[in-house]
Amino acid sequence: MHFSVDKGGLTHIDESGSAHMVDVSGKPDTERTAIARGEVVLRPETLALIRQGLMKKGDVLGVAQIAGILGAKKTSELIPLCHPLPLHQVDVKLELDDALPGVRITALARTTGKTGVEMEALTAVAVAALTVYDMVKAVEKGARIHNIRLVEKHGGLSGDVINEEA
Repeated sequence: MHFSVDKGGLTHIDESGSAHMVDVSGKPDTERTAIARGEVVLRPETLALIRQGLMKKGDVLGVAQIAGILGAKKTSELIPLCHPLPLHQVDVKLELDDALPGVRITALARTTGKTGVEMEALTAVAVAALTVYDMVKAVEKGARIHNIRLVEKHGGLSGDVINEEA
């Protein structure tokens, strides 16, 4: 049975409507950069414990930073149709923010290749946020992961995208 599907610009859907990995072999290598952000909203008391280094599991921000970097490196193993990429740089920053209150996470991923690093930056933020959640859950069951989003991307045929100032 064969049928035609209007993909509406979706690159991971073939003409029959099935998912497939995009063939990027004909694309030129270009420098690619992506920045993503997200937040973990916490109670002020939990934020104070992190700031004072009093969490039972240890250095929340340090462990979450390393977890975010590892998450970016493992993106193609977690997201089925992502291409494995040689990452040239992954930078994950976590900041305590009393106004939120909680932790603000920013990740940057960079490579030179045929496809972008948006998913790697987003995965870095998601894994860092999940790690913060895991490390604080003993004292706060209501922590909330919010607003994981692409902030910027540079390179490739579609050009630059800036969704908010980095």
